[in-house]
Amino acid sequence: MTRKAVPRPRSRSRKFHLVSLGCAKNTVDSDSMAQVLGAAGYRAADTPADADVLIVNTCGFIAPAKEESLAVLRELAQGKSDEQLLIAAGCMSQRYGEEMRAWVPALDGVIGTRRWMDIVDLMKRLRQRDDREPLYHLPEDARTVGRDEHGVARVSLQGGSAYLKIADGCRRPCAFCAIPLIKGTAVSRPLKSIVAEARLLQQQGVREIILIAQDTTDYGSDLGMRDGLAHLLDAMVKAAPKIDWIRVMYAYPGCVSNRLIDTMASLPQVLHYLDIPLQHGHPDTLKRMRRPSSLDWVRRTIGKMRERMPDLAIRSTFIVGFPGETAAEFNGLLKLVQEMEFDRVGVFTYSPEPGTESARLRDSVAPKMKEERREVLMAVQQKISLRKNQAWVGKSMRVLIEGEGDGVSIGRSYRDAPEVDGLVIIDGRLPVGQMVDVNITGAMPYDLSATAPGAKQKLVTIRRGPRQT
Repeated sequence: MTRKAVPRPRSRSRKFHLVSLGCAKNTVDSDSMAQVLGAAGYRAADTPADADVLIVNTCGFIAPAKEESLAVLRELAQGKSDEQLLIAAGCMSQRYGEEMRAWVPALDGVIGTRRWMDIVDLMKRLRQRDDREPLYHLPEDARTVGRDEHGVARVSLQGGSAYLKIADGCRRPCAFCAIPLIKGTAVSRPLKSIVAEARLLQQQGVREIILIAQDTTDYGSDLGMRDGLAHLLDAMVKAAPKIDWIRVMYAYPGCVSNRLIDTMASLPQVLHYLDIPLQHGHPDTLKRMRRPSSLDWVRRTIGKMRERMPDLAIRSTFIVGFPGETAAEFNGLLKLVQEMEFDRVGVFTYSPEPGTESARLRDSVAPKMKEERREVLMAVQQKISLRKNQAWVGKSMRVLIEGEGDGVSIGRSYRDAPEVDGLVIIDGRLPVGQMVDVNITGAMPYDLSATAPGAKQKLVTIRRGPRQT
């Protein structure tokens, strides 16, 4: 929808309207940016028309994300008045720099991922300029990424849950991934800062902390720590014992150590859940991807984890149609998924990203074939997911209530990360933000239905398409 330009008074009200796009890591950066703005006296505006500054924290990881970011920027540009500033922030800005102005001529400023904490200084410079040429704040130095500045928490509250970013950047050599180009190398936050934020979240009544980074299992390596993630989990549990759940996302294959497995198995607060993107199931494809290619490690480590944690829920993601992927390689992926029986799976079709190593390879798999392979893999996984869910029927499960309406409540179990996994649909109204024990009454490929003790059961039918990360 096109917004009509709204005249702005000369006396600015110091309000900002911030649109956050992309992943949870971007959401944390957006909320941290909002804290910086708030400390400088700016207030959040619900609508663009009420704001003096319009900020889009963009995502530029893959082509569809880039297109969405441009669409939002252009829509805001169409409705922008002369008195308003339009700033593009985040991943797409860092990656494409001065190209952003050509795509969105109305841009006043561009700030990337490396120094988003300088947003207030950029805004001051924009107000003081004599011309309408945009200002670019895109330093290449990544040493400040992930460090703590301005006293802002690196968290994003989502109801009873909170994302907590423990590091940023990545030093892995994946051929298809642009993250190192966007974020720079891996930089961990100080352990004491993360622990202090966990303690603060506990004081605020948060029930679940979700640890995020480009690679959580690499946490602390740049600080000279070994098994840094395990040490961090130990420290968090001691500092915030009333947090019910601590969830680990984005583990890297080959870096799930025995110490981490022991820590997850022994600390009741740490969920028996692990998100470990394997990306493929054939060693030849993985080698071209420059990913860990030992499927023996996958079998051995997951077997070890399931032995220590029989109720372990594993989420993984895969890419189909990577350059050179043969029918035999794709069948190898199918066989691995069938063998390992992951609880949750996301599947993406490969798209070449400028600047990455794989972009130089011939994109040999036709788009139609990529989509067919994605659908075949998702169909295989749906049967596995349904069978896994059916095993819970008749059992009790603790869920975190996230919403209610139309006579039902919506919650998540330990098996479900926000936005990417399943839901538990419960008959009756339950308090949002609370942990509740429910009885599982039905199973679907992605979701479960349940009743709360003492509540009248109601038949609920939910149909959803495949979940993706």
